[in-house]
Amino acid sequence: MTNAQDQHERQRMHVDQLELAERITQHVRHDGRSEIQPGLFFNRASHPSKPLHVVSDPALCVIAQGSKVVMLGEQSFRYDPAHYLINTVDLPLVAEIAEASPDLPYLSIRLVFDASMVNSVTIESGILQPSSEANEKALDVSPLDSPLLDAILRLVRLVDQPDDYRVLAPLVQREIIYRLLTGVQGTRMRHLATFGGQVDRIVQAVNLIRSNFNRPLRIEDVARELHMSVSGFHAHFKSVTAMTPLQFQKQLRLQEARRLMLSEDVDAAQAGFRVGYDDASYFNRDYKRYFGNPPKRDVDHLREISGSDAELLADRLDGADL
Repeated sequence: MTNAQDQHERQRMHVDQLELAERITQHVRHDGRSEIQPGLFFNRASHPSKPLHVVSDPALCVIAQGSKVVMLGEQSFRYDPAHYLINTVDLPLVAEIAEASPDLPYLSIRLVFDASMVNSVTIESGILQPSSEANEKALDVSPLDSPLLDAILRLVRLVDQPDDYRVLAPLVQREIIYRLLTGVQGTRMRHLATFGGQVDRIVQAVNLIRSNFNRPLRIEDVARELHMSVSGFHAHFKSVTAMTPLQFQKQLRLQEARRLMLSEDVDAAQAGFRVGYDDASYFNRDYKRYFGNPPKRDVDHLREISGSDAELLADRLDGADL
């Protein structure tokens, strides 16, 4: 690409990003998040945030203004308008808005992946590859290019035309998926294409642990059900999720306990018991280590900063703000 073409491309992307920010602003006038269409979220924040613990489902995240940091295990991922993030497996994460102000609020979109659509596009494109080559972490950040940004912007434009959105949005979403599958994150995207292999088994393991997180986890039983050796299961699970199965389960338990105390007003002992802890003191230690404060102090603090805003409190309990 010549210097003139390169400059033109940058200018075009800058104009597209300005339009994307403006369209998000038109739909989200105040801080918070809004599900504009099923699976399509717009987010806005006027101030940097403290770390927020979430369980995020598979999605594409694009920032129009500001920046965010996401932690997966011990790894940190920062993204901004020049980069996009994808997550391809349900994972407990820590997210923090790094740049935002009243004059230049954080603005982003989040598109939840439809696994059946990913499967369809993968098959039709003919870009299948052995699942063994897709054994990498389920989350990463990559530079945003002009064709992908253009497709995202066209999807957002359709929001203002409901009749057109119903017909054309699935086509644009398929284009977005195709561009991701053929881009630098293509290998990771194939986590969502369930054609067998080790990654498919790890996705099954994640779903199994999520649906039974409050029960004792026997690694041998899970590995046997997935037709894997215990050592192989451990290695592949950590490769994809950046956590051991027990660490993964513990984070799910603690986040659910926090949700129970906030939304159902149960005390710490009862919340710990309901998520699978038999020892209240052990639960309190784990909770403080993960969230930074003992259960009661943490919940009181969250209620204090959320005030009477039920929507803000709800945002702190799920992953839709990633």
